[in-house]
Amino acid sequence: MVHTSCTIESCGTFVACEIHLAFLIQPRYLGFNSPFGEWTNLHRFYSIMPAISLEHVYKSYGGNDYALHDIHLTFAENVTTAVVGTSGSGKSTLLQLINGLERPSQGKVFVFGNEIDYARLPMLRRRLGYAVQGTGLFPHLSVAENITLLAVLEKWEAPRIQARTEELMQLVGLPLDFAGRYPHQLSGGQQQRVGLCRAMMLDPKIFLLDEAFGALDPITRSEIHEEFLHLQKAAPRTIVMVTHDLKEALKLAQQIIILDKGRIEQIGSGEQMLENPATEFVVNFFKSQLGA
Repeated sequence: MVHTSCTIESCGTFVACEIHLAFLIQPRYLGFNSPFGEWTNLHRFYSIMPAISLEHVYKSYGGNDYALHDIHLTFAENVTTAVVGTSGSGKSTLLQLINGLERPSQGKVFVFGNEIDYARLPMLRRRLGYAVQGTGLFPHLSVAENITLLAVLEKWEAPRIQARTEELMQLVGLPLDFAGRYPHQLSGGQQQRVGLCRAMMLDPKIFLLDEAFGALDPITRSEIHEEFLHLQKAAPRTIVMVTHDLKEALKLAQQIIILDKGRIEQIGSGEQMLENPATEFVVNFFKSQLGA
């Protein structure tokens, strides 16, 4: 489905119009016929610069089996997309291709409009927020040191680091006096909040979340979900989240990608998929996750 919003500013005879497409996709992935034809033609017509795009990407770890098969996607700015599927469907591989942890066997990956330069990955990764299951905090560093690690590497000045740290801790509901604590002194939910702060420290325009909430107990997970929605409303950004939990995807994401055996089964909103599933796999996946 295509969502557009238009802002027009006039000055004399000059008119500037900005169009945001929440997702530009091939019509066959939707549960209905698109009036726009192939997405590539629409993309060229509007000259949109996506946040992330993958062009006919294949990923193989050897042999004739592909972890990902002909993945062709465009992610627009400030949209939360959940990538879901069964174990081994290629979810995490897709995320790893975006942040350069893996290279495509075929095809191209673009971030911020540029094809990934694998010789300059550290520079790219500092522009991406990345959070994984279990938070990945350094146990020997304090909360503040974990949060500010990238800012220190970027040689931010101390007052700027302190101000940003306090801003983020308040944003996610962490008391400021937790700054001197260590990860083992925090609950799982508090550790996850620290991980989110670290991912946001440099104010990246893209967040990549790989099962970031999967290890939390149900109550803490629900609290983190609410914080996540609050953060996205307060400071919108492009988010790609991998999850095995369809309920989590339906709650947090505007768009959902369902993968099976490295292939895209369907893309769209949860409502679209419930009303018009594209394949038998999608039908069965929804039944297994949500019940008949």
